[in-house]
Amino acid sequence: LKRLKEGVQKVKTCKINDINLLRWKEYDEIITDSLWVLDKRDTSGAHLGWYWGNFIPQIPHQMMLRYTKKADWVLDTFLGSGTTLIECRRLGRNGIGIELNPEVAKKAKELIEKEQNKDNVVSEVIVGDSRTIDIRSILKKYGIKYFQLLIMHPPYHDIIKFSTDNKDLSNAKNTEEFLKMFGEVVDNTSPFLEKGRYFALVIGDKYSKGEWVPLGFYCMQEVLKKGYLLKSIIVKNFEETRGKRNQKERWRYRALVGGFYIFKHEYVMLFKKK
Repeated sequence: LKRLKEGVQKVKTCKINDINLLRWKEYDEIITDSLWVLDKRDTSGAHLGWYWGNFIPQIPHQMMLRYTKKADWVLDTFLGSGTTLIECRRLGRNGIGIELNPEVAKKAKELIEKEQNKDNVVSEVIVGDSRTIDIRSILKKYGIKYFQLLIMHPPYHDIIKFSTDNKDLSNAKNTEEFLKMFGEVVDNTSPFLEKGRYFALVIGDKYSKGEWVPLGFYCMQEVLKKGYLLKSIIVKNFEETRGKRNQKERWRYRALVGGFYIFKHEYVMLFKKK
C-alpha cells in the first residue's frame, strides 16, 4: 500500500512542461504523432470560428501542454480572434497577444474576457505591429525577462487579405517581401524567448499562377537562419475553408483541369531556441 501511495504521489517532470513522466501512460490527450487528423474544431466556451483564417484551438492547447508549465508566459504575434489567449486561460498560462487590426483586437478581447480565469493569469491584447513593437517594455511591465513559448500563425501571404494596411503581411507585394516581413517579426521577438524553449509556427502553402508555392518551407528556412533547431514538422488536415465551402465540385474540376491537388493540409513547425 505504501509503495502504491508513493507511486501516485511521486512526480517527475522536465523543465518545459508539467507532464509527470512516472505516469506518462495517462496522458491520452497529448498527441505525439506528426500527422494530425482532427475531425472538428473545439467550439466550447469562448471559442468561436468567426474570424476568417483563425486556427483551431487544439493547436495552442497541444503546444502549451507539451512546451509550457502552469504560470509560464506565452506570446502570440498574430493574435487574430484570440484563440491562443483563450487557451492560456483554460490551462493557467499567462498570455500576451499582438494584433495589427484594432477592430479585430477589440473583438478578441471581448471573447477572451468571456472565458473563466480561474488561475488569475494575465491575458493582454496589444494593438501593434509585431515587426517593430517594443517587446522589452511589455515584459518589463510584468517584471519578467522572457517568454517560455512563442506562437505564430501569420497570414498565408495573400490568400486572405486581412486589411488594407501596408504593414499587414497579407498585403506584401510578392513572396520575397512577405518572407522579409515575416523574418522581421522573428527578429523582433526571438531575443525574448527563453533559451531552450519552443517556437511553434502554424503555416500553409499557396497556389498561384498555376504553381504551388511552398510558403511553409520558405518560412521554415527563414526561421532556421535565425539560429533555431527544427524539432518537428506536424502535418495537420483541414477539410474545408470558407473560400472553398460549398464549392467542392468546382474545385475538383479545377484540379482535374489544372493538374494539381487540392490543399487539405497545413503545417505546425516546432523550433527550439539554441
